[in-house]
This record gives sequence, C-alpha cells and structure tokens, in this order.
Amino acid sequence: MKPINQEILGINQNHPGQDRGINTLFPREDPSALRPTLSWVSQSQNSCFFPQDMEVKQLDKRASGQSFEVILKSPSDLSPESPILSSPPKKKDLSLEELQRRLEAAEERRKTQEAQVLKQLAEKREHEREVLHKALEENNNFSRLAEEKLNYKMELSREIREAHLAALRERLREKELHAAEVRRNKEQREEISG
Repeated sequence: MKPINQEILGINQNHPGQDRGINTLFPREDPSALRPTLSWVSQSQNSCFFPQDMEVKQLDKRASGQSFEVILKSPSDLSPESPILSSPPKKKDLSLEELQRRLEAAEERRKTQEAQVLKQLAEKREHEREVLHKALEENNNFSRLAEEKLNYKMELSREIREAHLAALRERLREKELHAAEVRRNKEQREEISG
C-alpha cells in the first residue's frame, strides 16, 4: 500500500478542467465523502481504483480544514492468485524411526535435566553441611574461648584474693610481733622499776 499523491489522482496542470486544486477534490467535512470523489477521478483517468481498493485515514483536523491520507492497495494485494493469509506449513508425516529417535532424544533430555537437578540438590546439601559444620565449629570456638576467658578471670580473682589474704596475714603477723615487742619492753621496764 502506498500513499496517494496528486499525480496518482490525475491532478495535473496540463489537463484542462482538472486544475481545481487538491482542496476541491478532498472535501473538508468527513473522510467518507472522499471515496466517491476519488472514484470519479480514477474513472475519469481510465484507472481501476474503487472505494474498496483504498483506505482513507484522517490525519489532521484544524479550523482551516482537514487533511487525509489515502492509501491505495497495491496490485499484488488485489490479484486473486495471491493467497489472502498463508496457512502455517503442515507437519510432515513422521516415520516410526523418526518418532523413536525423537522419543529417545526427549528421554535423554529428561535424564540430563534430572541429573542436573540432582547435582544441584547435592551441591546445595553439601553447602548446607559446610555451613552447619562451620557454624558448629564457630560455636565450639566461641564456647572454648568463653571458657578460657572465664577460667582466666577466676584464676586472676583467686590470685588477687590469695595475695590480699597473704597481705592481711603479713600485717597481722607484724602486729603480733609489734605487740610482743611492746609486752617485752613493758616487762623489762617493770623489772627495772620494780
């Protein structure tokens, strides 16, 4: 299909009586009024255009007028030999060997797909095992570190307590020594004075 122009319509300055201009041939009211005019123009030029051989589309509507696009069907579209719609090619009859080969190929594809799914599942399970093993290992490491830290704190606390008790014992011993010395000095003074 191709758009129509003035030359196709036969509007030519060399033909008297047809220099009316494109606006005279294209009515401004509606596109349906265009078909009889184009039919008259095509018949006057001994052409084979009929209203069913063309399509009219309204392009623009303004205060100054309307514009239309007239599309004529190409002669190949109008020939009776050309099929209107091509039907899809029919499937050829398949032989028993061809059917068997296709079934085997489908079975092979199914087995391949099944093996691939099983492989993916195995990989997923292996990954889950690795993640679980890693989590258990990290948990064990955390527990071991927490236990070591607790043991260290308890040992440090015990050492601090023992050091404190030792310091108290030492002060107590020093007080006892001092008290014994004071008693001895008192006894010596009493002996001297007495």
